[in-house]
Amino acid sequence: MKINTISPDSSKFLQILDSIAKPPEILHYAGKLPKQRRPTVAIVGTRKPTAYGKEVTTRLARELATKGVVIASGLALGVDALAHRAALEAGGTTIAILGNGLPRIYPATHQALAEQILDQDGAILSEYEKNEAARPHYFLERNRLVSGLSDAVIITEAASRSGTLNTAMHAMEQGKEVFVVPGNITSPMSIGCNQLIKQGATPLMHSDEVLEIIAPELLAAPSHSHIAVQDPLQAAILKHVTEGIRDGDILQQTIGCSATDLSTALTMLEIAGAIRSLGANQWTLR
Repeated sequence: MKINTISPDSSKFLQILDSIAKPPEILHYAGKLPKQRRPTVAIVGTRKPTAYGKEVTTRLARELATKGVVIASGLALGVDALAHRAALEAGGTTIAILGNGLPRIYPATHQALAEQILDQDGAILSEYEKNEAARPHYFLERNRLVSGLSDAVIITEAASRSGTLNTAMHAMEQGKEVFVVPGNITSPMSIGCNQLIKQGATPLMHSDEVLEIIAPELLAAPSHSHIAVQDPLQAAILKHVTEGIRDGDILQQTIGCSATDLSTALTMLEIAGAIRSLGANQWTLR
């Protein structure tokens, strides 16, 4: 891993960091930084997302990445990793900001993910010296860079005492738009999100709502994830999944096909990259 050093004010993409509290004088990075400023959105959240959190994180990151938005996050377990992976799967650009020094990757289980980010022309950033170990307060310091590098922050799922709320606080102090995915009021993993909405954060239902604020010119951009489907059954499945039906049994009843035909069609759509399994016969768009 080749480690480079750069001053934020010397990079058109990083200059946005000059306006945050305690701006870093230098950053260490591996990979490729965009040469020009591009719309950038941070997607962060709990390290232990529910199935709902996994689904909305993946969908939002993928939709934004296919429109050309850079996805930023912290390479942590849970929502962060899901956002990075979804951006990569969409063929987009993603940037990870670490709470430790390069070339160390923390957590170590994300070494392969870090390598994939670099392989797909993304970047990994750190303000800490080479091989500096991760420390709890480093992650809180790092959060100001995650929000500071971004034009907006999305929080998809967060408990009441989640460290993600620290990123939201930095974003608000920086004057960034904070979008929050509303959650089930009985879910502990959505308490933090629902509290932020009560405090004035913007509820988020669709990725286009983010683009309307930070990059309206991208709303008309084609989605690279669109899959043309000729088979009528597959088309019907896609239509109903897009409308929010996830359960395989309900899909079968709604469409009126046999279980065997449905299973075959689902498999073909999964192979084509149009849908993915959530487990327990639940499906969502890729």
